[in-house]
Amino acid sequence: GTPGFSGAELANLINEAALLAARRNLKAIGTPELEEARDKVRWGRERRSLALTDKEKENTAYHEAGHAILIELLENTDPLHKVTIIPRGPSLGSTMWLPEQDKFNHRKNELLDDLVVAMGGRVAEQIQFNDVTNGAMGDIRQATGIARSMVCAWGMSERMGMIEYGEPEGAVFLARDIARARNYSEPTAQQIDEEEKRLIDEAFGKARHLILSHKDKLDAIAQALLEYETLDGNHIKEIMEHGRIMNPPQSPKPPTP
Repeated sequence: GTPGFSGAELANLINEAALLAARRNLKAIGTPELEEARDKVRWGRERRSLALTDKEKENTAYHEAGHAILIELLENTDPLHKVTIIPRGPSLGSTMWLPEQDKFNHRKNELLDDLVVAMGGRVAEQIQFNDVTNGAMGDIRQATGIARSMVCAWGMSERMGMIEYGEPEGAVFLARDIARARNYSEPTAQQIDEEEKRLIDEAFGKARHLILSHKDKLDAIAQALLEYETLDGNHIKEIMEHGRIMNPPQSPKPPTP
């Protein structure tokens, strides 16, 4: 459950779990404390005190359901861990997935599926409400970064070829914070922009097709999130296979003062 964690992050996780166990008057750290501490260290602290309107909760539920359903449908994604509409860190909701082991390489098909998953929240909002919010800002930033690296750094664009465009990471040059150094022409820059947009547009189109094809499952996941607030990967699998949760989680309880 902690692939890619550094030693310092693991130490932080244990400290957080110990604090949780102490607050609960436990004599030892258990799996629930480790799980909650891991989620806090990796994805940020829960902000249960943040008051959301019913409309915002519904929008968040469909947004996160859009991500979750694509993780289940696509074959080159990491396993879904948990999806929640409880605000955590800077986000109003979170869809969490974890690699099964430490990963040091990223395959092109995995990155293409990651782009599709990133589009899921915006697509689900658009399909359900015929409108969109600014909640996809982080998804857009993530997808843009992936597409840019695929084209400019990793040689994963047939059109642009096996060439690095731009200065290598860590290169030192004057006015670094004013403009990105370029080692290519303006026409090449335009081709790079077009190729990045092509990757994003194709991912958006694939996400829209998949979600429209499974709209009933999207509705079921969103409604389950509104009822239970947090679902784990097994709950999402049950909805995808049976149309409903076979082993529902406990209903959420108000936080202890």
